[in-house]
Amino acid sequence: MFSIIIPLYNEEKTIPELVTRLAAVTDGMSDPWELILVDDGSTDGSFTAMCALHRNDPRIKVVRLSRNFGHQIAISAALDLAQGDAVILMDGDLQDPPELLPQLIKLWKDGYHVVYTVKTSRKENWLKRLAFKSFYRILSAMSSIKIPMDAGNFSLMDRRVVEVLRTMPERNRYISGLRAWAGFQQTAVYYDRGPRFAGKPQMSLGRLFHLALDGIFSFSNAPLRAAIYFGMAAAMVSFAGGLYVVYEKLFTNLAILGWASTIVSILFVGGMILMTLGVIGEYISRIYEEVKKRPLYVIRDKIGF
Repeated sequence: MFSIIIPLYNEEKTIPELVTRLAAVTDGMSDPWELILVDDGSTDGSFTAMCALHRNDPRIKVVRLSRNFGHQIAISAALDLAQGDAVILMDGDLQDPPELLPQLIKLWKDGYHVVYTVKTSRKENWLKRLAFKSFYRILSAMSSIKIPMDAGNFSLMDRRVVEVLRTMPERNRYISGLRAWAGFQQTAVYYDRGPRFAGKPQMSLGRLFHLALDGIFSFSNAPLRAAIYFGMAAAMVSFAGGLYVVYEKLFTNLAILGWASTIVSILFVGGMILMTLGVIGEYISRIYEEVKKRPLYVIRDKIGF
């Protein structure tokens, strides 16, 4: 059996078309399937639309979280409930084409444990395209594991991979990174990411930036090492400057560098200290979130399980 997981937040206008296109694909499959729709605290009529779909087809199951916990947590909630031998993750705005599912399933049946998708193009504005491109390349350069570039949530995972992800308790989650960390045999499918079917993007630049930080700080200690390197470089520059001042004082009649150079040096060192403290603070804040051990999510309603 296949489980299809779709997190949704205020997608009332998209849900009917989404399920129609999914049905056109899944009805032609010989294997049984379930569709898990996760309402991540929507404030429109998304939940009502999901319930209506379940009444028409019991294979469509609905999870409503008690509030908006975020895209990655909504996926995690559905992973804990999915029963399929393989689990397919996709977004609910139809930028991930359901028509690609047979290709993912074929590769899984060929023996791959993870089939992830790579976007060859995007329909977002230039600022978002630049942000995504920069993030993936920065993460790839800094990460301690190999995370495929331009590979998002849209993917198929074998049950064994899903069970590995379910054992990971961290709060600040980056599913694409966790999927790569799990290992197993993985392959890519390339596609052009389409535009949203309706409405405005639910992921603002602020949320995307926060997700980018989660990806970087969860899979890399490079920021901490960079702080060390910057500190060493600043110390070397300061030491060289000190030697120069001593030389001028003892062996020349030139005036010792004055107020301007001193202030610049102080500001530079001060800025480096504050930046280093900020990096350390990011790691400490994540440690703080982990040690509180609150539940990842709270389920308000489960329908069809």
